[in-house]
Amino acid sequence: MKILGLLLIMMLSLWANDGKVLFTKHCASCHTPFIPMLKLKENFLDHNNSLFKLKAPTLNQLSYRLKKRIGDPKGDEELHRMEVTAFMSDYVMYPDKDKSVCLPEVLSHFKTMPSQKGKVTEDELEEIGTYLYNFDNEVLQKKGIKYEGFEKALQRAKKEDKIIMIKAMTKTCHFCRKMDREVMIEKEVIEAIQKDFIPVSLDISEHQLPLGIHAELTPSFIFVDKNAKVLLNVPGAWKKNDFLELLKEAKAKK
Repeated sequence: MKILGLLLIMMLSLWANDGKVLFTKHCASCHTPFIPMLKLKENFLDHNNSLFKLKAPTLNQLSYRLKKRIGDPKGDEELHRMEVTAFMSDYVMYPDKDKSVCLPEVLSHFKTMPSQKGKVTEDELEEIGTYLYNFDNEVLQKKGIKYEGFEKALQRAKKEDKIIMIKAMTKTCHFCRKMDREVMIEKEVIEAIQKDFIPVSLDISEHQLPLGIHAELTPSFIFVDKNAKVLLNVPGAWKKNDFLELLKEAKAKK
């Protein structure tokens, strides 16, 4: 029984130091975890923050902006995480709007946060920093498009009479990332793709496109029918409604 009790205490201790739990404890009263980026843009640019009446930036906003503005986003990931966490830790102890990474049109809606000195420990801030750093990617994985490999997609296309949608991208492509965060995570887009398409994502800096297909720009969207015939090969980043029209065009070519 004593051993079980010790194990329970250890598990509770680990749980208490989990970044998500600590974020909820220290930050969630002001920082909403997730709101889709297009909705956030609408809230701030069109409705003067009246849609959501946010007290502070959302966690997905902070995760993206911090990783983009602090340190070297293209360098060593572990070092970058440490840089982001160090900046965040300093900011919550010594808040200053002049140091903020938020866009001016967003920041103008918020008051300067109160210092958290004495309210949160350095170890807790490190756990929160890790959670914050990973949050943006985890949201995309959980809420965004689910991709498959091309060969499996081709088998499914033949069986389900669907169109393969290949997204040609690279990890360093700004507009690829922008589309993932703003368009490919929208419910209407996800539903349209799930209904008629099988999505495939290929990093063209690491892999060749199948069927001898070439893409000069990223992102590019290539639509292939069940017989491995290319229906459309369209480069560029798209807004939500324009991308939905592109999907309709690809269906019409089937």
